[in-house]
Amino acid sequence: MLVHSRKGKWSVWALFFVLFLPLFALPLLVIVTASFATNWSGAFPSGPTTGHYAAATRGESLQALTTSLITAVSASLLALTAGTWAALAAHALGKRGKRVMDALFMLPVAVPSVVVGLAVLVAFSQPPFLLNGTRWIVIIAHTILVTAFAYQSVSAAIQRLDPAYEQAAASLGARPGYVLWRVKLPLLLPSLNAAAGLCFALSMGELSATMMLYPPDWMPLPVQIFTATDRGSLFTGSAVAVVLMGTTLLVLLAVSRIRTKASYR
Repeated sequence: MLVHSRKGKWSVWALFFVLFLPLFALPLLVIVTASFATNWSGAFPSGPTTGHYAAATRGESLQALTTSLITAVSASLLALTAGTWAALAAHALGKRGKRVMDALFMLPVAVPSVVVGLAVLVAFSQPPFLLNGTRWIVIIAHTILVTAFAYQSVSAAIQRLDPAYEQAAASLGARPGYVLWRVKLPLLLPSLNAAAGLCFALSMGELSATMMLYPPDWMPLPVQIFTATDRGSLFTGSAVAVVLMGTTLLVLLAVSRIRTKASYR
């Protein structure tokens, strides 16, 4: 912490709680509380129950959770592959070429996600790439939306790499492909883990583009939450939202526990 005085530290912590509690913690606490309630007509909920979680962990909700997990994992792997390749290619280009690559990969983030969804819908609704009505169009849209974050994360990590490792391997006669596979990528693994976690979390919560693309047999969990709350089932929707948050946090925790040799260097 940059503040060293005791009074300054207390002030920083007080400011943190003043901003954190109402903006972040309180909304999440309201959702968790609502997921255990059957009625909320006053200042506090009433009728505590766990029945909403029974509905949120079986049937359509369980299928939607599985759909979200498959979509997020697939999109994260595709985005990580494309983003890493693009970051490595951009690093080998000059400044002008890197700027073009940065602009290209950040374009989906610069426009609303619903625009990306519409673009994907138009692009894949006619031959030869007729994917409308399939799960693949949803996975492609998620991949496009999260690839920018993988690209930026890996690109920043490449900039921080010490070129001495690559130069030492090359001086010993290692070919460029061997240097990339055995030296550069292992050093990038911590950043790749972080990028994978970020892409997974963003894909798990994506709604706008998904609403335009999902087929009836491939409904991710955020769409089901929106559908439930739109029908007035606020408490069931809250329970499903808690399941979504909990699953995402568990996966991110598992990813954060992955340690590589590069983590200790």
